[in-house]
Amino acid sequence: MNATATASQASISESNRSRILQHLYHNGISSRAQIAKALELTPAAITKITARLLEAGIITETGDLEGIKNRRSIGLKLDTALFHVVGVKFARSLVEIGLFDLAGNRISLEDLPTVSDSTIPATIRSIHEHVNRLLAADDEIVAIGIAVPGPYLRDQGRTAVVSSMAGWRSVNFIEEFADAFPVPVYIEQDARAGALAQYLFDRDSTCENLAYYLIGEGVGLGVIDNGRLIDGAQGAATEIGHISVDVHGIPCDCGNVGCLERYCSAVAVHEQIVANDLVPGAANMTHTEACRALFAAANDGDKPALDLVHRIGRYAGYGCVTILNAYNPERIVIGDIVSEAGQPLLDAILETVAERAIPDIAQATTITLSPLPTDATVTGAAAVAITEFLEHPSVFFDDV
Repeated sequence: MNATATASQASISESNRSRILQHLYHNGISSRAQIAKALELTPAAITKITARLLEAGIITETGDLEGIKNRRSIGLKLDTALFHVVGVKFARSLVEIGLFDLAGNRISLEDLPTVSDSTIPATIRSIHEHVNRLLAADDEIVAIGIAVPGPYLRDQGRTAVVSSMAGWRSVNFIEEFADAFPVPVYIEQDARAGALAQYLFDRDSTCENLAYYLIGEGVGLGVIDNGRLIDGAQGAATEIGHISVDVHGIPCDCGNVGCLERYCSAVAVHEQIVANDLVPGAANMTHTEACRALFAAANDGDKPALDLVHRIGRYAGYGCVTILNAYNPERIVIGDIVSEAGQPLLDAILETVAERAIPDIAQATTITLSPLPTDATVTGAAAVAITEFLEHPSVFFDDV
């Protein structure tokens, strides 16, 4: 067999291993016959592949299942508690490090001290120390996922622009982290990582066309179309935060004016809170603290706070209209700090969409706040690693 044929066969084998793992991940315990039918593979192929996966310890047998015509069959499962991944979230002033199992269940979560431009180098060192401690304490960690602000230039390893904290632009995430640890490291734009989290971990949704709309210290978007992330040529697709919603508006660090990020991000909201003196002491708070104080006041019925939440929601709604027109998802999920404003924010978004979106498209799209119990971006960082584990098992296990 020549080298090309060998490589082709290896690719097919890896694809089939991945399909089996993903079937077990999404469907739970299944027999070999059920897997063969679902994936349209021969029973002989399933038996051969699952034998290798069992030998490597990736899957396990669970005992007898009721089979077709009352025949007994042995169940197989991917034990999602057996393997762990680390997720690292970079916002601007916030870095979180979490440990998760393959089902996205949080084992631990830690916030590093608030980051400023001057403390970025120390933060990078701290991340190395924290991750190495996790690895030393847990032999079940198989990969690390990192979620970084967009627009992230995947091949170059850096973010093209980080408004309000330019120091992150000098960090090359590939150079800093790709080969820094004894397990594989995967880096993704934060909103696309959040989209993967919604896709993998929201057990109440089977949506194959969804958009995760991140409204945190920045504004970003991740879109899954027919079960696959939209990437773009440089990995910088779906960068909604720097779409202008006001051609005569506020200047943005990206060089544009009126960018959506300048009106509804946590940074922009914090600026408006301070400028309008809506929260006592807000100038000395972090962006997250100021936003949460505003949302608490709005929930208590404070009219100026409610008015600001409504205004934020209208701008976020303009973003939803763009998402509807550009990507036509079945579902838009809104997450990160600003989504904590809750129903008043969602009401303003839905009102704006009803006014401005094409009715047939808007009515076919569900818009919700993220249901995930942990921040979707740090969970999404874990989802990036889990996706790679499921799609490329031979990277993690030499004997499959």
